[in-house]
Amino acid sequence: MARLGLERTVVDTAVYERTVARFRETGVLLPTIGQLKDPSTIPAVIREKLASVDPDSPHPLNLFRVHWFNDAARSGLSDVPGYLELPSALTGVKARIVLALGNRFPMINAHKVLPAYGCLVPRLVTGQFDPVRHRAVWPSTGNYCRGGVAISRILGCHGTAVLPENMSRERFDWLDKWVLDPADIVRTPGSESNVKEIYDTCAALDRDPDNIIFNQFCEFGNYLIHRYCTGAALETVYQALKKSRPGARLAAFVSASGSGGTLAAGDHLKQKFGTRIVAVEAAECPTLLENGFGEHNIQGIGDKHVPFIHNVMNTDMVAAISDRYTDRLLVLFNTEVGRRYLVERQGLAVELVAALANMGLSSLCNMLAAIKTARYYDLGAEDIVLSVATDGAAMYGSQLDKTIKRDFAANFDAVAAGETWGMALAATTTDNLLEMSMVDRKRVFNLGYFTWVEQQGVSLPEFMARSSQSFWDGLEEMVPAWDRMIGEFNEKSGAAAAFAA
Repeated sequence: MARLGLERTVVDTAVYERTVARFRETGVLLPTIGQLKDPSTIPAVIREKLASVDPDSPHPLNLFRVHWFNDAARSGLSDVPGYLELPSALTGVKARIVLALGNRFPMINAHKVLPAYGCLVPRLVTGQFDPVRHRAVWPSTGNYCRGGVAISRILGCHGTAVLPENMSRERFDWLDKWVLDPADIVRTPGSESNVKEIYDTCAALDRDPDNIIFNQFCEFGNYLIHRYCTGAALETVYQALKKSRPGARLAAFVSASGSGGTLAAGDHLKQKFGTRIVAVEAAECPTLLENGFGEHNIQGIGDKHVPFIHNVMNTDMVAAISDRYTDRLLVLFNTEVGRRYLVERQGLAVELVAALANMGLSSLCNMLAAIKTARYYDLGAEDIVLSVATDGAAMYGSQLDKTIKRDFAANFDAVAAGETWGMALAATTTDNLLEMSMVDRKRVFNLGYFTWVEQQGVSLPEFMARSSQSFWDGLEEMVPAWDRMIGEFNEKSGAAAAFAA
């Protein structure tokens, strides 16, 4: 299971000692996962030093900002993670639709920097990754590879991003500034829907023993850090929302399938509150719904396979959203014409309309799926549907321009704004939605066999173990073990003593 990130002891002593020596030279201090879950436990001396650190710089202390509790300026802490609550005037449903804001994370303005840390650091402290020799390869459709490059650079590791060539220009602009060598941006054929092409490229890179592939779709560090940190952060949001309405109920957690990592937060919420878990995909590629295929532009959610770390047997519903709607809502929410329509014709508050820029394409997908969920279950004013805004609109300016040219003949006017509101938002129904029976869960679970056992070489016992909830619950034991090892590593490298002095 080492290649899946499930080790709690030192695997290679020689690699471990070289890694300690490297960190002794650089003086980088590693935060524990517990500190990222609850950043109020970060030592005061570090929080004081952070005040003068640019959150978008490759500064080692920015590791201590890789959590949900950054304030709006991303320079200080907030008692409650930033979130956006959407009113009924926008959603058309009585339930409270709430999205935690991923663009408050440092360096990449997206929450995928959290799983990048959760995947790399356990490999460092268990002697499985040698920062002197190895290259960290980060395959994704956008944000995870950026997070991986950022974490790699801070930790003095060689990081390489692998992503489809047709992802948003903004992603490549960011990578151009952060990689140390242009060759560390590997473009694969296609776009969001071409995950297999990413796998094929990684398989070729994996033939070099100095390359370590951090495949987010099967790295349990991705699952665990979201269950432990994102789950706890969303619980904090829920408890804050309950203060104004003590009878509020956390009815559902909604997240695009993607790598399956963020969905792990639903396991935490379901365990504590009985919350339904809703997995979301693109209607143009209904893999979970129909064993289907296709191509879409909801960048960041992947498709045409079932992630190894998706706890399918704990999923209550699958919902699909069309990229026609997310593309057009991006235009409606982020142009002057669209914002004016929302304020003047729909009566939305100016402050709310400005805040809609916190949602990028996958965030809009989550929003629409949350509305579908509320409609399907006929949720009321005491019901809360939680989701995440994985990144903001700033990452999609080039996509916005492309949509205006393609869908609106380069003229997005007030009429087009009204049509977009009606088609993409007001008309949201319960189509392309499936409440999962046991038969449905088994069907989706079994679909993963063809990717992971036949193509990726996972053993059948490893594959089947994931059908039991006890397997997933047992994984949580890894976190305190990793945190002890992080603490010991910091002591050996001398970084802990340096900051305590």
